[in-house]
Amino acid sequence: MSTDVPHRNKHHRPRHRKVPPGSPPGTLVADLGAPPPVIQVITYGPEGVIEQEIQTPEAIAQFVGRWPVVWVNVDGLGDVDTIRQIGEIFSLHGLALEDVVNVHQRPKVEAYEKYLFVVLHMLLAGERLATEQLSLFLGSNFVLTFQERPGGDSFALVRDRVRKNQGRIRTAGSDYLAYALLDAVVDSYFPALEQYGERLDAIEQEVITRPDRDTASNINRIKRDLLVLRRALWPLREIINSLLREGTALLAEETRTHLRDCYDHAVQIIDLLETDRETAFGLLDFYLLSISNRTNEIMKLLTIIATIFIPLSFIASVYGMNFRPEASPWNMPELNWYWGYPLALGLMAAVTAGLLRYFRRKGWLG
Repeated sequence: MSTDVPHRNKHHRPRHRKVPPGSPPGTLVADLGAPPPVIQVITYGPEGVIEQEIQTPEAIAQFVGRWPVVWVNVDGLGDVDTIRQIGEIFSLHGLALEDVVNVHQRPKVEAYEKYLFVVLHMLLAGERLATEQLSLFLGSNFVLTFQERPGGDSFALVRDRVRKNQGRIRTAGSDYLAYALLDAVVDSYFPALEQYGERLDAIEQEVITRPDRDTASNINRIKRDLLVLRRALWPLREIINSLLREGTALLAEETRTHLRDCYDHAVQIIDLLETDRETAFGLLDFYLLSISNRTNEIMKLLTIIATIFIPLSFIASVYGMNFRPEASPWNMPELNWYWGYPLALGLMAAVTAGLLRYFRRKGWLG
């Protein structure tokens, strides 16, 4: 993850809804900055797999019902007509499609008559930390996934498993594919948290040896990123728990067993996240304490130097008074003494040595 100058990512906070107030429920309005949809269809069964990128939603109909599982992945939400047509093919509710288009929804699971609708936040691959909304529909023989933009998802290994017939994914139903996608989203957080753990270890050494202004900036940046991860991970755990509690025939008992394992992964990630957050808060306190101690050491040194020079300044000021010895025998007769100057220097040295010895006995010099 990058440690550049702090910036506000637009994916860290919800944007305003594009639907005008008072619009009918299910009104679809695309974000002007959203990319056009790229539709990829993967249909498979025990006998084989077909993977194809299609240009129009009408082409999806030729795959529905001919294969045990149809997976339609849409990257980009810039064309509401395309999304509406896909919804018509799979009989999706307009309110669910509205949540697909209006991204940054609250993560949730909604059960409809013939399918489940899941909204969650997925970690994007790249140097900067960012998340995007993933909308997933699970039906008896289909899975639909809608992503905000092309590329950068966590499903590469799932696609390879389908292509190479690894494991039981090609012999299982659409519910197992939905589990595999959820598991991929959960596992994608592990590498990110490992990177943050390594960065925190490096910052800890920096705080101990040479803390500076950049140290505090790096700690605050990590704290902000971990907060983004926390907002995505805690609801994700609840989503998986809701799927386990959901009394629906769309999830086979074997799939529920795998979902329990996925839930355990989510709990492990949250534990790692909370540990990193506590470490980040502790490092910030340790940094402030180190800076305070460093300032105190500097002030102590300056105080010692000033304390040493106070009696030296007194001696020098006494010898610098302009009294005429010839006017009176009491007017600084040592000015005419042969050893007067060495005596003054020796007196200053003796005072300095005495003060240093006193400071060391008190433990003020370390």
